[in-house]
Amino acid sequence: MIKVGIVGGTGYTGVELLRLLAQHPHAELMAITSRKEAGLPVAELFPSLRGRVNLAFSDPSQAPLDQCDVVFFATPHGVAMEQARSLLAKGVRVIDLAADFRLQDPVEFERWYKMPHGCTDLLAQAVYGLPEINRQAIQQAQLIGLPGCYPTSVQLGYLPVLERAGLIDPTSLIADCKSGVSGAGRKAEVGTLFSESSDNFKAYGVSGHRHWPEITQGLKAIMARGDWTGSEREGLKFAFIPHLTPMIRGIHSTLYARLTPKGQQTDIQALYESRFADEPFVDVLPAGATPETRSVRASNYVRIAVHKPPVSAGADQDLLCILVVEDNLVKGASGQAVQVMNLLFNLPETAGLTLVPVLP
Repeated sequence: MIKVGIVGGTGYTGVELLRLLAQHPHAELMAITSRKEAGLPVAELFPSLRGRVNLAFSDPSQAPLDQCDVVFFATPHGVAMEQARSLLAKGVRVIDLAADFRLQDPVEFERWYKMPHGCTDLLAQAVYGLPEINRQAIQQAQLIGLPGCYPTSVQLGYLPVLERAGLIDPTSLIADCKSGVSGAGRKAEVGTLFSESSDNFKAYGVSGHRHWPEITQGLKAIMARGDWTGSEREGLKFAFIPHLTPMIRGIHSTLYARLTPKGQQTDIQALYESRFADEPFVDVLPAGATPETRSVRASNYVRIAVHKPPVSAGADQDLLCILVVEDNLVKGASGQAVQVMNLLFNLPETAGLTLVPVLP
């Protein structure tokens, strides 16, 4: 059994980790930390876990994290980088669900997260935890920086057409993304109160969102896997506009790209089906289908559909539209973290993650 610790077990990603790990066939929960709730049984705070999690929250200073095989950080940005070094020195593998090890450039990290990076020397060994792209590197890693929820949907959506040079114009990529309110975390803020977010729809972060540099970094890394030149990679231009929707879970990303003449002659549907044929958690829908967020709710699945405007529509024939849905708390966070854990310990990648989406 894998001995598991969770730092920050009271937020949405923390309780989602508990839900998934409580029924994982190869995981044993050893410690769940919370300074505020130390001593409180987990099942008292989260009755959904009664009979499944018998631990109490413990203070981080007293939790046996160094006795674990892997520790998940489901904490605000800045926490993991303060504690990762000591755990790594003890041979503990670290999976950070926050942003501490996502960006390779510490200057960019400080710019977007308004704090200096506390262990820049560890960035070189941190592996970006998106299995569909970095599976082999993840298997050898000790330190994982898990992708954000929006970046997961956007990178997977663009992956097949960016892995092959010359199919799309990389200077005009647009991501129009919507997220449920749980993406803001389990904290008291006016903007996420029921009476503020219900029956409402709005864009935010229009002038700049902290997931933009992460997505840009990831898209350039995908291009580097193909035959794009260095100047083409540096010429990538990407617009990202997130929106808040009046639902609890889910992300719907509508991605746009301009097909080149080569791309227009390519069977894009077949390209996507072929690229993701062996991916256990990526489902490419039939031509003409449109995915719904409820089709992935509470699951680790991503569903993708690709569309090219028909001639009868009178639209530009070089426009490619990619629709991507995921659950922001599962594939966008905790489920992906468990998927990474499975890879780290040579388990079946799907272990503990084959839950059928919840409907309605």
